[in-house]
Amino acid sequence: MGGFFENRRVVVTGGAGFLGNFVIAGLKKRGCKNILVPKIENYDLVRLDSINRMYDDMKPDVVIHLAAVVGGIGANQKHPGEFFYKNLMMGVQLIEQARLRKIEKFTAIGTICAYPKFAPVPFKEQDLWNGYPEETNAPYGLAKKMLLVQSQAYRAEYGFNSIFLLPVNLYGPGDNFDPESSHVIPALIKKCVDAIERGDDHIDCWGTGKVSREFIYVADAAEGILLATEFYNGAEPVNIGAGFEITIKELVEKIAKLTGFTGQIHWDPSKPDGQPRRRLDVSRAKQLFGFEAKTNFDDGLAETIKWYRSARKTK
Repeated sequence: MGGFFENRRVVVTGGAGFLGNFVIAGLKKRGCKNILVPKIENYDLVRLDSINRMYDDMKPDVVIHLAAVVGGIGANQKHPGEFFYKNLMMGVQLIEQARLRKIEKFTAIGTICAYPKFAPVPFKEQDLWNGYPEETNAPYGLAKKMLLVQSQAYRAEYGFNSIFLLPVNLYGPGDNFDPESSHVIPALIKKCVDAIERGDDHIDCWGTGKVSREFIYVADAAEGILLATEFYNGAEPVNIGAGFEITIKELVEKIAKLTGFTGQIHWDPSKPDGQPRRRLDVSRAKQLFGFEAKTNFDDGLAETIKWYRSARKTK
């Protein structure tokens, strides 16, 4: 461990967030002495003047761009314009100013939402452009996908070392449990735990439960991002995932069992399911920088449930 990060100044945008906390822990473990986190209250990274001030203040050698405006299907449906604009402007301007300042390396984080709606499963990086993304989160997915176009174009024209990673859905301790904007795992954990506390006999779930998803434990995703930042210097996008899929119905049943919820599960098929299937081909990450997800899914869920229950008690 160590070496690459030890004497470099590393800016982690979104470093105070869910994934950011784990990336920072991983940097510390690697002996990084200069970890710099631009807080949203000090730097609005959608604005060019804020980006320039941040670069002037922090003088990074390496940027890991995790900051994003994100949410589940409901939030994406409510804010397609905001999600498109803010994610695009943040990423595009951060990369452009990094290039102008001759920053050594930029790690851009994309999203599985960038893949076409009907991409063959498992999703391979070379299928990224073979169709339009799933409609409910296309604006967000496409805004992030532009950072791949920019990274490749800047590498070709300017020799700028920007890499692009595509993590699958994250979960784990410290996730966002706000029902307005949370993703599926925290939303389901909250539903089950709340129902147990209230003594409810059922929970309501969106869609049909037939679609599938893949999830990666947040600490594993952070490790993949750090390995790529340290060892990968290529133009091609790389998936960061766990390489398995589970239907939402199976997921709900698993979370109900792990939380101890024994009531009924009511499905609302009038609500959208999102993309039909999601599973990544994870062979490129293993081949290029030796990354493999380590955390067993049941163990990761149990850790997340435990964290949520203890976080509720301390509120």
